[in-house]
Amino acid sequence: MEAIKSLREPIVCVLGHVDHGKTTLLDDIRGTSIAEKEAGRITQKIGATEISYNILEREIKTAFKNIPIKIPGLLFIDTPGHVAFSNMRSLGGALADIAILVIDVNEGLKPQTIESIDILKKFKTPFIIAANKIDAVPYFVNTSNTSFANAIKMQRREYIEELDNRIYKLISDLYTYGINADRYDRISDFSKTFAIVPVSAKLKIGIADILMVLSGLAQKFLENEIRLTYEKTLGTVIEVKIEESIGITLDTILYQGMLKRGDTIAVNTSNGPARTRVKAILVNSNRGLKESEKVVAAAGIRVLITDKIPVIAGTSMIKIDENTSEDEAFKTIINESKPNIKISEHGVTVKAEALGSLEAIAYELEQASINIRSAEIGDITKHDVTDVSTLNDPLDRIIIGFNVSVLDDAVQEAASSDIGIITGNVIYSLVDDAQKWLAKRKHDLEEQRKSNIPVPSKIVIMPEYIFRAAKPVIVGIKVISGRVKVGDTLIDDNNKYAGTIKSLRDGDVSRQFVDAPAEVSCAIDGVVLNRHIFPGETLYVDIPENVAKQLRSEKLDDNIMKTLDEITKIKRKINQFWGF
Repeated sequence: MEAIKSLREPIVCVLGHVDHGKTTLLDDIRGTSIAEKEAGRITQKIGATEISYNILEREIKTAFKNIPIKIPGLLFIDTPGHVAFSNMRSLGGALADIAILVIDVNEGLKPQTIESIDILKKFKTPFIIAANKIDAVPYFVNTSNTSFANAIKMQRREYIEELDNRIYKLISDLYTYGINADRYDRISDFSKTFAIVPVSAKLKIGIADILMVLSGLAQKFLENEIRLTYEKTLGTVIEVKIEESIGITLDTILYQGMLKRGDTIAVNTSNGPARTRVKAILVNSNRGLKESEKVVAAAGIRVLITDKIPVIAGTSMIKIDENTSEDEAFKTIINESKPNIKISEHGVTVKAEALGSLEAIAYELEQASINIRSAEIGDITKHDVTDVSTLNDPLDRIIIGFNVSVLDDAVQEAASSDIGIITGNVIYSLVDDAQKWLAKRKHDLEEQRKSNIPVPSKIVIMPEYIFRAAKPVIVGIKVISGRVKVGDTLIDDNNKYAGTIKSLRDGDVSRQFVDAPAEVSCAIDGVVLNRHIFPGETLYVDIPENVAKQLRSEKLDDNIMKTLDEITKIKRKINQFWGF
């Protein structure tokens, strides 16, 4: 059956956790294209691999008979990962029409797998699951270069049971994240169930199954999305290259319309929208790059432009013609460039190399209940550091940089401030590091606060440890709650002065403070034992009324708050409105 000419190639992206086999699977798919060696049908050097109709039909029908192919092929974006997926945007959503989520069937869901699921849900992108590394399941009978449907027939019963156990575990884990999935050959309704395709990227098992399921889903459910139209010509710039000999080239995925040499296009730059002209269009052939007069979507192309302008990767390319004016194109690009991120009065500052990755990390920070004060594209600069270091709230003094550099003057500026700078290229690690930094900063602030103001605390004088009766009293105390410090004033349960803590010793070690629960030696000045204070008596750290009011608004330990309630009752014996 010939492909329906009104449809374009569906665009496919590959996501998954690090080391689960994304790149190897892409290599296998590339291999099917390379094997055919059709001129103009290998697009490796331009960020995409095109699987033509002839290759698709050959690969699928070798393993599966009587499967009709209606789409003209598949276009795989070669940069795997959910961050690349986020960065490569089309107008209104994700560039990919459908995705492959690669999961190691032996390891199951990992942090980046869950991030990938979140991103796919956010963009509402349909996907299939490649359950990789089935060759590592016990009892595997070695085979290669075949479909899963064929490979499973060669396996022992013990292997089939082991594989089923792993797939059932995967199905269960996916369900907890709202994904109803099953092995593809056991699904009756693909509109309600996500397909799991068992594969071994290492041994090239299941590639035909992947291509078959992708094709089937695309031509059954995505016909409107992949309908070829020439009303508008749209593409996404996935990489910008500056080549001294020829100028600036834009590696681009053309996903709608037709582009010709000489066309005028609008692109996004660091200075805002700009127009330029297509000087040349390059495509790949089996002999390398070659020029093309025109290209029809969907395709991976390299566009040589006439002007030296700082184009931003991950943004749109829009053809300016009778259907799309320059004003309309520029307005679209400006709207597209506004990050869809919830900004709060207080929170962290985020920098990323592209709009998509900025939104991706912002989404994960939001999931981790971390507010964002500012989110921008670009490296971390001295201005960023200066801005953050002057914020009033110490918990806001942190910059998170994703796939960006910290400029030298920013490093120097940060050295003399108390701000935190966290950078990296793995989202879940950055979020984890940010949580740890915020937790430590909160702890440090709590410690500082405790050291500066009295903490509601309760102690008991231990009768068995009486060392001196006066000048000062030296006794053993049991710290029941809170934190007692050198310099704290004590009261009894009648609000009478019960001395001032002169020193604390834990064995041979002098301490400035002691947290409950603890037993230490304590020197108490200003009182006499058995006259003012007594063995076995419960004493409290005296709390000023303004401090008590402040502490009521803070989330303190339950025992500390209970002790504050007891101190409040003592104070209200004298002043019934104390603490209000």
